[in-house]
Order: sequence, then C-alpha cells, then structure tokens
Amino acid sequence: MDAAEIDPRVAGRARGEYADVVRAFADGVREPERSGAALSLWRDGREVVNLWTGVADERDGTPWREHTRSVVFSATKGMSALVVALLVERGLVDLEAPVAALWPEFAAHGKERLTIGDALAHRAGLSAPDSDLTLDDMRDRRAWAERVAAQAPLWEPGAGHAYHAVTYGLLAEEIVRRASGRELHELFASEIAAPLGAEITLHPDDATADAAARLVASPVWAAASIPDPTIARAVTLGSAMPVTLVDGDAGFNSREVRTLGLAGAGGIGTASALGRIWSATVVETRGVRLIDDATRAALTRPRSEGPWVLDMPGPYQRWGAGVELSSEAAPMLSPRSFGHGGAGGQAAFADPDTGIALGYVRNRLDVEDPMPPILTAIARLV
Repeated sequence: MDAAEIDPRVAGRARGEYADVVRAFADGVREPERSGAALSLWRDGREVVNLWTGVADERDGTPWREHTRSVVFSATKGMSALVVALLVERGLVDLEAPVAALWPEFAAHGKERLTIGDALAHRAGLSAPDSDLTLDDMRDRRAWAERVAAQAPLWEPGAGHAYHAVTYGLLAEEIVRRASGRELHELFASEIAAPLGAEITLHPDDATADAAARLVASPVWAAASIPDPTIARAVTLGSAMPVTLVDGDAGFNSREVRTLGLAGAGGIGTASALGRIWSATVVETRGVRLIDDATRAALTRPRSEGPWVLDMPGPYQRWGAGVELSSEAAPMLSPRSFGHGGAGGQAAFADPDTGIALGYVRNRLDVEDPMPPILTAIARLV
C-alpha cells in the first residue's frame, strides 16, 4: 500500500502489517526540510517496505526520491567483504592464509603471519598512515598499497584491533587484486550489483558523484573531535580528509573525494540496493544467492570485539572477516545478524534466522542512532 496512507510524512510503499515500521522511520528523520533518508526492508527475498522522505539537497530543496543515491560511508566495507567472500567460495582466497601469501611485500616489519581474515577484522595494525597522505596519494592505489605494505604496524599484527576507517578498503582492494587479477569495484559491479539490479557503485563517476544527495551535519556531529591522535589520523589520513568527513563543500561533499571510490567508505547507492544485497546473503533474492551457508559462517566468525588497542571508549562493535556483527554499539535484529553500518547513521544487515534484511541511508550525519525504534517495530512482527 501507499506508505503515505500510514504516515503522510513519508513516500513509498509498505505492506499494511509494517505500519509501525513506517512510523518509526518517519519519527527518526530529523530536520526533513534540510535532509532526507530512505529505508528498505526485505523478507524472504521480497521487498516489503521501501520508504523515503525529506530533501536530498538543502540548497535548493530537491526532494528525496525513490532512486536518490547517497554516500553510504562504512556500509561500503560490507560490500567489499562480500566481494572477498565470492573469492572464498571460488577457492581463490583462504581467510586463514597470511596476507603475504598473496601479497609478498606485505610481510615487511613482522606482518608476515597476519591472516586475511584478521586483516579484514581491523587487526593489521595499519589503521593510520605513518606519513600524511593527499587526495592524489589516495587516488594512486598501487603506490598507496606499496606504502602500506612497507609500513611498520602500530601494534603487533593480530594481537588486537582498532578500526581501520579508510585503510580497510585499501587492504581489501589489494587482496582482491592479487587473488583475482581484477579490481574490487569491477567484481562488485558485475557479480553483485548487476545481477540484483542494485543501484550502488563502489567506483562513482563524475555524474554519480554530483547527483548523490548533499550531506549535512548535525550540530553535535559538526562539533565532534577525536581525542586520540592515532584514531583521528585513521579518519583524516593526516590531512586528506576532515575529521567530521564533511565540512561544507569539503570532504564527502566534494566530487574529488566521492570519485576516489574508497572501498572502505566511498560507496554511493540507495537503501534498496543495500537491502537487496544483504538479503541475497541469506535467501535467494531476485534469483540470486550470493554466498552459501558455509561461506557465511566463515565470514561471520567473531574475530574482533571488546576494547581497542587505542584509546577508544565503549560500547564496542564486533567484527568477523570484514562484516560487522550485532553488538551493543551497533544493534541489529538478532545475535546472528551481520552486515555493516556507516558513519552518521547508515545501516545495512541481514538476519539468517528470520530471512530479513535492511538498508537505511540518510544524508544528515548525526550521533543519534535511528535504528533502535525501527528494529523494535520489526521485532514485534517476527
């Protein structure tokens, strides 16, 4: 039915029994005159909720529409992890093998025993660069990979974890390139997005970058700071990015940053794209099942949880091999849910027990998590 019949604040479609989900979504959108959001909910391979509201560009009031794309930030990491998972199924990647088995140069400075699975679980000790990077440095992936391979780790690889906010993507890209001979974004486009008809790219061109929703920051987000300098460098790479990710026209509002195609943060897509991709990890969706149960089990085995090796207060997230697991910091539908959220409130996951998958994007970056009321409304139905 038309979602506006349930709540006039939103547009889209929803089955009648999901009325509480529609209302929870609408309640969670702050400043709809300045920003917007979208929610897609899939169950047993079918989209049962597809909602959007607010504006995609505060400068001219462009409304958020069904096919509006937005930067999904670290939800991109989950997409990259699924590309690695495809290579696991094909026997091209072994999560328990050392990264250096594929990438010999990576063995420098005691990194020779770090496994691929642990590298994707933020245990590499390479969360921040040892010298400042520019945007041009980030665009030259081969040279950047050489710098990372030669870098001494910040802590003993595999002995602890801290979030690799941007360098995760570089590690995933090089693992995929070495294992398959192809670029990660190419495999994602041809093997995941295209078969599912998912409107999302990990390699935005100028047109896609320019058309995506303009990002805005809540006052709390804009005033945020990161006390630990190493964690701050993990986000900024020294000087390339603002610590808040967006600052007026800078950061992820700029074409220059958006077209970098960062495999850990730079995906641009819709909530429906995220929802259908995660749905296809647990049930056949639009004729596609992306990974089998054995691969999912390997991907979701807990590898990192609890306190970081750096000065980061809790609550803490949990990770498998590149996928985020349900936690106090990032609640999903059940303890077995997995996916990956993103900065400012993006969310994407699947739940193998219920066959439910969800994608949520918004262009207002905020510390307030919109998910708990939505998850509560979903849980009442299952």
